[in-house]
Amino acid sequence: MTDTRKRPYRLIAGIATLAIVATACGSDKTATPGATTTSGEPATTTSVLVPSGGTLTIGAEQEPDCFDWIGACGGSSWGYWMAGVQTTPAAMTPAKQADGSYKYVASNLLTGEPVLETTPVQKITYKINPQAKWSDGVAITCADFSYTWDQVAKGKDVYDPTGYTDIEKVDCSDPAMAVVIWKTGKTYSGWQQLFGGGYGIFPSHILKGKDRDAETKNGYSWSGGPWIAKWTKGDNITLTPNVNYWGPKPKLDKVVFKVQSDTAAEFQSFKSGQVQAIYPQPQLDVIDAIGAGLPKAKSQVNAHTGSVEALWINTAHAPMDSKVVRQALAYSIDRDAIVKQLFGKVGVDKAVNSLNPPVLSDFSNQDAFSQYKLDLAKAATLLEGDGWKKGSDGYYAKAGKTLGFELKTTEGNKRRQLTVTALQTVLRTAGFKVTLNFRKAGDLFGKDGPGGNFDVALYAQVLTAITPGLCSQFCTKNIPTKANGNTGNNWQRYSNPEADKQELIIETDLDLQAQRDAAKKGDDILAADMASLPLDPLPNIVIWNEKVVGPIGDQAILGPFWNLNEWGCAGGVCS
Repeated sequence: MTDTRKRPYRLIAGIATLAIVATACGSDKTATPGATTTSGEPATTTSVLVPSGGTLTIGAEQEPDCFDWIGACGGSSWGYWMAGVQTTPAAMTPAKQADGSYKYVASNLLTGEPVLETTPVQKITYKINPQAKWSDGVAITCADFSYTWDQVAKGKDVYDPTGYTDIEKVDCSDPAMAVVIWKTGKTYSGWQQLFGGGYGIFPSHILKGKDRDAETKNGYSWSGGPWIAKWTKGDNITLTPNVNYWGPKPKLDKVVFKVQSDTAAEFQSFKSGQVQAIYPQPQLDVIDAIGAGLPKAKSQVNAHTGSVEALWINTAHAPMDSKVVRQALAYSIDRDAIVKQLFGKVGVDKAVNSLNPPVLSDFSNQDAFSQYKLDLAKAATLLEGDGWKKGSDGYYAKAGKTLGFELKTTEGNKRRQLTVTALQTVLRTAGFKVTLNFRKAGDLFGKDGPGGNFDVALYAQVLTAITPGLCSQFCTKNIPTKANGNTGNNWQRYSNPEADKQELIIETDLDLQAQRDAAKKGDDILAADMASLPLDPLPNIVIWNEKVVGPIGDQAILGPFWNLNEWGCAGGVCS
């Protein structure tokens, strides 16, 4: 999946379900060969005997730009799933509940739930598990919490410092206890995702005093998780068990993530047995194959995701700096028709109407964008009322400039190619001149987005934390600038004081109802401004060979490989 891990320090508490998952949530389904399960639940239960031994090869659709999860280069979803989750410990971890929602629980790094105090200042106390240690045998201590905070809050070229910058200090008087203390008058509602989320915790004893980015960018040999990751650039990321891991140790001898950026080639590799599991983009041929049934294979489709694919708009670029133009764009597209064409065969046929994903229904207005349906007459009225006139070439123009924009998306993705080509055609009818530009993922997410070098871009944002709010993506303070080292995630350059007000309430108010109310108001403001246009929930698909066993299933926040240490292969042989 060539998507950005726009580390949203927001999201999830969701209880919404789409048709594809409505009958399966809250139940354990055992998948039979050729069958498809439709929940986000593990497809086999933990009661299944999982043997030890074997090498599992998994097709990977995206190679990360780096292993520095804190750095601006660390935005790859696949990098996070393959290596970040497997090697960096987290204080708290998102766990799926019986009703389909997610909540944070203490991980095995801690002895119990952290203690939150709110007066006289916000303070969190983490008691560290005395058995927790790094792969070199050195204990994980408060120093690691302090180092991680210092790197995120004070470092340069940081992916997103949200939540860390208002911390006053990390008190390490007791090495086995990290006491995180906020600045006077500052609070952060998303504190549960700190020292986890998309970052995890980094080893102070290895990295302190060194250039963290240089030490981790091209990979690293340390781990505080069940696996040690070795990156062979251009080919694979290989996981081997961390013998010093204090939790459940891996069953498999080795896991090889084989980089195959083309979904069709990856799918063929799976059918030929070269790889035994894939997490493919929901391309049309994949969806067709699942519908027809896959011999000697199991699959799971999950539309209850933490992802939203959208037309992300640079509101600082003409003509998209005009709200009227953005609204006219939205009224020129039949979003339901596009989603049905792409995913109708697996039960997803309605566009999402919030820039918050389906799993965040409790902290969003999932109908905020529902007003934007195909209405060419309304689009024309908006444009003509703003001085645009349609010429003999069929395009609108104003002050001698044609109403046009460049639409970027990731290269090598047939589904997105189909989508943008269809958009180009329908928008031509509406009087927009659209130029298509297919970009390498590293360029789109590492350069174009942060640098503001785009008009409109089609991609999905993937959650790595379950804290509500869209401040990271839409607050004025998070617009990338030279002054902040281009570290902000508001690539849309969107700015509205009223939206800022609501999003900051979500980010700082510790009262859940106040967060919910502000989140719904914030969604409504973004929709009224047409800050960007949500399209689909981007259903997640996991496919694996029948010989691969264990509690396999997509996890909306941590990805499909979140419990890879519990997977195995029948008879210890995967192929």
